[in-house]
Amino acid sequence: MRKGLTFLRSVAFAAAFGLAAPAYAELNANTVVAKVNGEEITVGNMIVARAKLPAQYQSLPDDLLFKALLDQLIQQTVLKQQLHGDTPEYVRLSVEHEERSLLASDVIESVMKDAQTEDAIRDAYDARYSSDDGGDEFNASHILLESEEDAVNIKEQLDAGADFAALAKESSTGPSGPNGGELGWFENGRMVPEFEAAVAEMRPGEVSEPVQTQFGWHIIKLNDRRKLEAPDYEDVREEIGLELAQQAVEDRINQLTASATIDRPEIENLEPSVLRDMSLIEN
Repeated sequence: MRKGLTFLRSVAFAAAFGLAAPAYAELNANTVVAKVNGEEITVGNMIVARAKLPAQYQSLPDDLLFKALLDQLIQQTVLKQQLHGDTPEYVRLSVEHEERSLLASDVIESVMKDAQTEDAIRDAYDARYSSDDGGDEFNASHILLESEEDAVNIKEQLDAGADFAALAKESSTGPSGPNGGELGWFENGRMVPEFEAAVAEMRPGEVSEPVQTQFGWHIIKLNDRRKLEAPDYEDVREEIGLELAQQAVEDRINQLTASATIDRPEIENLEPSVLRDMSLIEN
C-alpha cells in the first residue's frame, strides 16, 4: 500500500509540473536516462519497471509514467547504495528465484508457440472430426452406491425386473437420486473417465455392471446416444491450439525431467515447517 501511495505521489507531481519523457534520436534498452553516483539507469530498467506495475497504473499516460518511474528508480538506487558489503542472502535468493522463473517461462512460451502452428491445429481438427461429426452425446441415468456389495445387490434387482428409476429414488446416494437418477445429456469430458468409458461401450437401454469411480459405485443405464454436429474450425481453433500447447508443455517437461540427473538427498528429518523459517535466509 505504501509503495502504491509513493508511486501515486510521483505521478501527481509529474502531472502538476507538466513533465514528460525526454526524446532520444535512437533508443535501445541500454540508453542511459539517469546516473546515480555513477550507477546507470537505462531504458531497459524502466521498461521492466513499467511491466511490473499493477494493471491500474499501467493504464496511466506514458508521459506521466515516465517521470514517476524514473523518480522511483532513482530513489531505489540511492537507497540500495546504502547497503555496503555482500548482498543480503534473502535478496540473492529472491533474484535467483525470479531468474529461474522467468527463464522457465521463456522456454514454456517457446514450446507453446511451436505447438500452435496453423498446420498443427488444422491437423488436430481434421483428426478429431474426420468422421464429419462432433462425437457422441449421451443421455444416461445412474444409481450411486457406497459399496460394491450394494451395487451388486441393486444390479441383481434390476436383472430381476425392478424399475430403475424407482430404485434410484430409493437407494441412490447421489443428487440425481430423487429424479430417478437422470443425468440428462452430456458430452465426453463432462463425466469422470471411468464413467465415460463405461457409457461409451453401452447401447441405448442397456444397464451396466457396477462401475467404480472416485464418488463410489455406479449402476448406469444408457437411455440414448446421438451424434453431435462437427463445429466450425474457427469456433474451436483457439481451444484446440490451447490443448496442443498444454500437451506439448507437459510432454517437454516430462522429457526433460526423465533425461535429467536429479539427486534427492535423504530429508526424512526435515520438517515441512522449515518453509516458514525466514531466519534461515537472513544474514
